[in-house]
Amino acid sequence: MQPLPAMKALLTILFLVLLLVTGLSAFQHLHAQAAGRISYEATRRIDPSQLRVVINGQELRPGSPDFPADIPDVRTFAQTLSFAGDYAKETQEGGGMMIRTTVDGPGGPGGPGGGRAPQTTNLGRPFEETTYLNLKDRTAATVLAVKKDDKTTEYRADAPIAKTEGWQLTEQTRKIAGYTCRKATVPFRKETYTVWVTTELPFTYSPIRELTPDKGVVLAVEGANEQFRASKVDLKAAVAEAEVRPGAQAQKVSPEELKDLRDKARADFRQRAMESFGGRN
Repeated sequence: MQPLPAMKALLTILFLVLLLVTGLSAFQHLHAQAAGRISYEATRRIDPSQLRVVINGQELRPGSPDFPADIPDVRTFAQTLSFAGDYAKETQEGGGMMIRTTVDGPGGPGGPGGGRAPQTTNLGRPFEETTYLNLKDRTAATVLAVKKDDKTTEYRADAPIAKTEGWQLTEQTRKIAGYTCRKATVPFRKETYTVWVTTELPFTYSPIRELTPDKGVVLAVEGANEQFRASKVDLKAAVAEAEVRPGAQAQKVSPEELKDLRDKARADFRQRAMESFGGRN
């Protein structure tokens, strides 16, 4: 029979080993569960400087007396975050360049003489843009795919996720997509944003990168010019890590160069659209 102190020491060692194994198993299970998708519904006010209206071959700017009063100033789109482990990918649906054409008769649109109401055509996007995130290192890789003729070229720019200071966390809570969130306010873009953060998900993220908290996932953002709200969190979606990491084929450029490429692709796309539809206004 072993002495009592030796038995206590052995039991203590066994307990510590069991605790370590249990903790490791729980950590591995949590990490394995850190995969899925979050769907956001978003609205953003359109920058008036990006609007182009051409009537009878003449370009009109916002504020012009002849500028149409029924042009929408807000766009709605869906944003999805797919995540697996320490990596994630953002994609957007909706948007695109809109062309509105009108054929006027003697009585005006819809009147006698062949006129009809304006018709709107979505021409799609001048490029495809995807953002890949390293959630652990808090870095973002933006990949821009620009198609010209039958060739598509990809460009990639890497940048750290900037941190906005001045967060004020409150005790107010709200359920969003089934998760308890705490309200925070943050000074950002010359106004105060309201941000709802949950710590019930095992990573850190925000649909507006500059509003990424120290810890937690932002499920809703409310600003004067833009809003995001999570409509669904799906932890059962099968997301492989390879799906949310950027490929190696993209040409690496600086963030400034990527902005220039984006602006040029947008301008070229707009010019081609005006040339195609200009004679129909």
